[in-house]
Amino acid sequence: MEMTSDLSITKLSVGPMDNNAYLLRCRSTGEGVLIDAANEPSRLLSLIGPDGISAVVTTHRHADHWQALSEIVSATGAASLAHAADAPEIPVVTDTLAEGDVVPVGPYRLSVIHLVGHTPGSIALYHEPDGGHLFTGDALFPGGPGRTTNPTDFNSLMDDLEEKVFGRLPDSTVIHPGHGKDSTLGAERPSIPQWRARGW
Repeated sequence: MEMTSDLSITKLSVGPMDNNAYLLRCRSTGEGVLIDAANEPSRLLSLIGPDGISAVVTTHRHADHWQALSEIVSATGAASLAHAADAPEIPVVTDTLAEGDVVPVGPYRLSVIHLVGHTPGSIALYHEPDGGHLFTGDALFPGGPGRTTNPTDFNSLMDDLEEKVFGRLPDSTVIHPGHGKDSTLGAERPSIPQWRARGW
């Protein structure tokens, strides 16, 4: 568990593809938000505990990121949020998100960043205090952008990452990806030309 001011961030790897689910909870108000109800609903519900959650945010439409979504929403009564472009392929969505929207966690704010390329509706969520925390789903990993299937999608994702992420956020920002270990924007920034050159 990490602490960022009064906001706790707990990471749990679930399912056969080792998806990362993140529980963010305001310690003062008790309000919680889950990012990617990926799999193993019983483990996620144990993590959530009796305080419940107000919302689940699904970072994108790929099925490994929402296997537990219906059960978590049913058990907690939480809102289910996703970008409008990916929402039709996600089993339960109660409201849609767009670039610049804010998901509250008590008094804290998660800003929605739309990153087109891995899927049409991939989003990252940015929490600014304490150097910054960026929950990137499969749009950005340590070592490069998420998988794309053609040059158009790759260039779209790289353009969005360079403009909206690397161009705006500080190097101290911690990257919390949908699979694997964390990194920082500062650690990844020098590799951007290499990513461009290799095309993935």
